[in-house]
Amino acid sequence: MTGDLVRRIHEHKTKAAPGFTARYGVDRLVWYEIHDEPTPAITREKELKKWRRDWKIRLIEEQNLEWRDLYETIVA
Repeated sequence: MTGDLVRRIHEHKTKAAPGFTARYGVDRLVWYEIHDEPTPAITREKELKKWRRDWKIRLIEEQNLEWRDLYETIVA
């Protein structure tokens, strides 16, 4: 969950912070949700983290079958 998706993805792309994304080269935005309030966003994030990998893949592919990097669409 972040209040500034553009900044957060930029940090991932530049490996600005150590951790999972830097270690495993996670630098593409392939899916995201927008929430008006932080509480539902945090609840949803916790829910998704409990999901099995194949469920997450299906969620992504329902909206982004080619796994395109959506970063450019949000910074334009």
